[in-house]
Amino acid sequence: MSATLPNYDTVAVGDALPSFETPALSRLTLALYCGASGDHNPIHVDSDFARAAGQPDVFAHGMLSMAWLGRLLTNWAPQSALREYSVRFAAITQVAERITCAGQVTEKFERQGERCVRVTLSTTNAEGVVKLAGEAVIALG
Repeated sequence: MSATLPNYDTVAVGDALPSFETPALSRLTLALYCGASGDHNPIHVDSDFARAAGQPDVFAHGMLSMAWLGRLLTNWAPQSALREYSVRFAAITQVAERITCAGQVTEKFERQGERCVRVTLSTTNAEGVVKLAGEAVIALG
């Protein structure tokens, strides 16, 4: 999907970015992400290894969740408008969870001649547990 630049004059603090929900996290998705990212840590794909490490099962890479939030951002504005992007890992995303990716405009400001918005971001599971929290700065003109 190619995003078009939101309009700084019509975007308001409190506006929500269009959220989306991922399909249930599958072992296949984890295996494919291993190949795509080059992160082959067995804790994400080998159930025996994960259990030996004290986990109930394999779980998602934190960077996979960060990628989902990146998709949320670039569904709203073009990648070229992204000025800052940071996250904090809050909880493990387990196999079979569906994750909702959401964002909200929290600030409008000017910096170095650009009109920007700050957006808070999160991924949550069906029970509302935050898995990843972050923010981004988007230049809107």
